[in-house]
Amino acid sequence: MSDPTEDQLAALGTAFETFARRYKLADALRSERPLAELDKAVLLYVAEHAGCGPTDVARFLAVPTTTLSSATDRLVKRGFLKRERIEADRRAVALTLSESGAIYAQAQVEAYRQMHMLMLSRLSPDERDQFIAMITKIVYNDS
Repeated sequence: MSDPTEDQLAALGTAFETFARRYKLADALRSERPLAELDKAVLLYVAEHAGCGPTDVARFLAVPTTTLSSATDRLVKRGFLKRERIEADRRAVALTLSESGAIYAQAQVEAYRQMHMLMLSRLSPDERDQFIAMITKIVYNDS
C-alpha cells in the first residue's frame, strides 16, 4: 500500500474541518449554552450506562480520572448529572442523569442522528455501505 498524497491529505483535512464545523454549528443553534466535547461524551455515556462509576467513564473515554472529575463537576453544576452514593460501599459513586440531563442527551442524540441522515442521504445505498465500512475500518483498526 502506498502513502496518501499531499493532495489527498489536504482534501481529507478540508472535509473533516467542514464536517466538524457543521456539527458545532448544529450544537450552537440550540437555545442553551453548548457543552464541551468531553462533557457531551460523559453525558452520552452515562445516558447509555446509568449507574456507572466515574472510573468506568474515564476508562471508556481514555481520559485521566482527574479530567473526568472536572467534567462531572461541570455537569453536576449545570444540573445535568447526579452523583449518588452506593449503599453497599459508601465510598463508591454512581452517575445518573437528571431529568434535564436526559433531555439534553436525547436532544444531542437526535442532532447527531439528523447530521448522519443528512450525510448519508447524499450517497447511494451502495456508497453508504462502502462509506460506513471504510469509517468502521479506520476507527476500529487496532494494527
